[in-house]
Amino acid sequence: MDVDRGIRVAVDTGDVTLGSEKSIQSLKLGKGQLVIVAENSPKNILEDVKYYCKLSDIPFYTYKGTSVELGSVCGKPFTVATLVINDPGDSTILETMG
Repeated sequence: MDVDRGIRVAVDTGDVTLGSEKSIQSLKLGKGQLVIVAENSPKNILEDVKYYCKLSDIPFYTYKGTSVELGSVCGKPFTVATLVINDPGDSTILETMG
């Protein structure tokens, strides 16, 4: 399964937190199984996400594309710089990234 399809299936069938602010809040609470950040995310957001991932021991993945592309992969009409996968649903994204 490729990354784009894995993300889409997780968004459709699982529990995913979209957006930098909400993602960072989730990470501060130690929630989530995988974090995906778009390549063009602002540097301060990237640093915050990496920091909280390290503290919570949550895997971190840099999406090879822009936040616009990540948004469209998620099926959303807006940009998505950061997303946290809380429950992958029917997706095998955790095994793909692992």
